[in-house]
Amino acid sequence: MLLHPTLDKLKALKLEGMLAGLADQEALPEVSALSFEERLGLLVDRELTARQNLKLKIRLGRAKLRQDAALEDLDFRAGRNLDRSQILALSSCDWLRRHENCILTGATGVGKSFLSCALANKACREGYDVLYFRVPRLFGELAQAKADGSYARKLYAMARCDLLVLDDWGIAPFTDEQRRDMLEILDDRYGPPIDAGRRAGPRREMA
Repeated sequence: MLLHPTLDKLKALKLEGMLAGLADQEALPEVSALSFEERLGLLVDRELTARQNLKLKIRLGRAKLRQDAALEDLDFRAGRNLDRSQILALSSCDWLRRHENCILTGATGVGKSFLSCALANKACREGYDVLYFRVPRLFGELAQAKADGSYARKLYAMARCDLLVLDDWGIAPFTDEQRRDMLEILDDRYGPPIDAGRRAGPRREMA
């Protein structure tokens, strides 16, 4: 059997994981010792992994996290007062499934932004849609959105994501307009579901 037509068909079907897996198998002499079912299972696993990685890449790109942070890289030195058991509980993302919020507090420079991005990164890895904003910059983006007519669309995007991260909250007093904007954001996320296809209950925030 000619291999190249099969590779071309896999490419046409956009089965990139199976395509790469089959090419790798053909390069390994010992693969002949595997049964058809074993080789097929390996190809299916490769395709599933490729699709999961692509979805994660898309979620992370859409989240626009400020830092490339991961919970595995957290520094638990005593001066930071991080509770390992609490971080472990948060890393399970059960608080997201319970529709709870998470507020990170601490002095400037202790790593609140890193921790928020690390938790958001874990949420993306668990399949949740995340959006990250620095609050001062968010208000600037909302003002621009009002000017160009995309305000409602931007609010909708923030309302429908699973986790909304609001970083640098409270570093300056809100103006009347900013208070109204924040009320709109929170009201949308805690009101009725955005559409019938989404689960009921409040969405989640991290500040």
